[in-house]
Amino acid sequence: MFAKRRTQSSIPSYIVLILLAIFALAPLVILAMNSVKSTPEIGRNPIGLPENVLFENFTEAWEEGNYAVTTRNSIILTVSTIAGTLTIAGLAAFALARLKLKGANLIAFYFLVGTSVPAQLFMIPLFFVWREIGLVNTHIGLIIIYCALYAPFATYLLRSYMVALPEEFVEAAKIDGASNWHVFRHIIMPLSWPGFLTAGLVIGLNVWNEFLFAVTFLPGTENRPIATSLFAFQQRFGRDWGLTSAGSVIMVLPIIVLFLLLQRRFIEGLTQGGLKA
Repeated sequence: MFAKRRTQSSIPSYIVLILLAIFALAPLVILAMNSVKSTPEIGRNPIGLPENVLFENFTEAWEEGNYAVTTRNSIILTVSTIAGTLTIAGLAAFALARLKLKGANLIAFYFLVGTSVPAQLFMIPLFFVWREIGLVNTHIGLIIIYCALYAPFATYLLRSYMVALPEEFVEAAKIDGASNWHVFRHIIMPLSWPGFLTAGLVIGLNVWNEFLFAVTFLPGTENRPIATSLFAFQQRFGRDWGLTSAGSVIMVLPIIVLFLLLQRRFIEGLTQGGLKA
């Protein structure tokens, strides 16, 4: 009887979850269907099954969008930003969580506030500064910007994770004569790797999909990332929506595969670290 009541009480939860799943997956399904349609067919039937499957849309989109170059650029930007941001944020989080600095909580709150400040506020003055020092149209210039944008979030997340770690491990290492660097390298980092993984995935997703800073600070087409490839399908009085959909699938597919492979670790790191303050 109690099992029956429990089953009945969970029905609304399943209904809500199914509706949320449909809401999340429906745009991806429609995008996938449109990626193998022609533009006239998309205009006639944008949400239906394709009448004629055009797999050559992917080949044509790859060539016209210059995805071989833009994908390489995005990989460089993403990997470099993740490495730089996690290095900076990891050391800063360790200092705030374990070195008993004065005002550590206030600094952590400042980082939290920093994640809510729109980056567009300082884009124009930053562009003039970057132009003066020769960092416009360079990957290193954009990587520095990305590291500055995402370091506050990563620092706050990793600091929250490190605070929750048992103090006994650190105390035992210090009794044995370990320095702060050895404590961080051999104790804190191995125990905090789910937090680092979570922060890295969030940062990588943001960098891979980022468009505004990329198109502003990388005016040369040879350095632009994958998010700017959709420009190639813009026509004078319209857009080739078939190629645009195929190009969008090419862009989002690596992220979907990566997230599906690492989703368990991602959720574990987010719940164990990001929700603890």
